[in-house]
Amino acid sequence: MSRYFRYANGKAWEAERSDCTAHDPAREFLWIHIDGIKDDVDGLLAQFSHIPHQAVAALKAHETRPRCTEFGEGALINMRGLGAPSAIDGDSLVSIRFWAERGLAITLSFRELDALERVIAHMLAGGVRDPGDLISATAMEIAETLDPVVAELGDAMDTMESEVLEEENTGERRKVAQLRAEAISYRRFLSPQRQATERLMALNADWIEPDDRLHFQEAADRYARMVEELESVRERAALTHEALTDLRAEHMNKQALILAIVALVFLPLTFITGLLGMNVEGIPYAKEPWAFWGVVAFCVVTGGAMGIWFVATRWLQK
Repeated sequence: MSRYFRYANGKAWEAERSDCTAHDPAREFLWIHIDGIKDDVDGLLAQFSHIPHQAVAALKAHETRPRCTEFGEGALINMRGLGAPSAIDGDSLVSIRFWAERGLAITLSFRELDALERVIAHMLAGGVRDPGDLISATAMEIAETLDPVVAELGDAMDTMESEVLEEENTGERRKVAQLRAEAISYRRFLSPQRQATERLMALNADWIEPDDRLHFQEAADRYARMVEELESVRERAALTHEALTDLRAEHMNKQALILAIVALVFLPLTFITGLLGMNVEGIPYAKEPWAFWGVVAFCVVTGGAMGIWFVATRWLQK
């Protein structure tokens, strides 16, 4: 359900909807958070007829990418962050949309953002006094939660590289592909989010204070570092996948070489035993008592000679 928060006279509190009808944007800050699934989104947004139609449509859109667009005295901001455990039903990054203007901020999300409750606690502690504070606090909390996740991807990639390059473990192809897919998924939203945060920093709005711009700059720098790390993970995963393919091909070549050596050793032996095993008259030494052991000795000598030839010509090292 929708939640209402007010800040005035140095104090912040969670208010009822009926208490927010007489909102004075010049004297107080009102934050309205709308649940896109449970609330009457159209009815709530209809109370703010001054918000441009394009901004309202963007707030209600289900599929969004991070962006920052200025509309007169207000701005529309979309961000992506880790979803709360109850909200993970597909994409791990969930969207939160902001409409911000002097004294008023409206946020809307269809799935719960993991950082939302911490931002609310920051608000109730008096740390969020205007829309600029709210957006910068959200951006910093999102960066704070994403940092360790991106770092874990890098650490996992380090482990994969060690197993593949040092231990020649060829059974990690699926894990490498999964890591690469996760890195691409995160980078898909974090790269435009960095650009949106930088655009926020340069936004010409009187409700954005100098300290908010510093926070936007810090958040943009952290997003940039995460994008670079994700790009590195993606490229390293591609190289590791190629190394796995090469190792697998080399392993198959070794197996094929062993089969070829065995076939070459037994080819003349099979010919000899097959020739002498024909059930016809005239086979030499067929009546001699030593003939069987003579054939066995001949096969052993021939096999041994071919083995020595393989070693001398370095076939076993190919």
